[in-house]
Amino acid sequence: MQTAPINVTNETVETAVLQANLPVLLDFWADWCPPCKMISRWLDKIAPDYANQLIIAKVDVTHDRTVADQFDVRSMPTLLWLVNGKVKYRLVEEFNEAELRTLLDSLLQDNMSTHNE
Repeated sequence: MQTAPINVTNETVETAVLQANLPVLLDFWADWCPPCKMISRWLDKIAPDYANQLIIAKVDVTHDRTVADQFDVRSMPTLLWLVNGKVKYRLVEEFNEAELRTLLDSLLQDNMSTHNE
């Protein structure tokens, strides 16, 4: 059971994200990005609440630009929602913790509806 975000690199993106058996929220962040640090704290806080429902993964673009290029990420912060290795949703605008939770709940619900059809 994942209760904390995992760090993803070019070496681990295939197994941790693309082959994941749960939906993945992939956070692209950088140390020099103040909003990224805030989002990172939120993800650390909410990860236990979503254990067994989704994987929260983080990519530090300062140290590994390859994964960001792979997903065509051009600005920080960027959050991607992936299901079965495919990007289903991209979030690049500002939001708060409550909006993030609402979005995750909605994406999970949509995923369950699609999965059960």
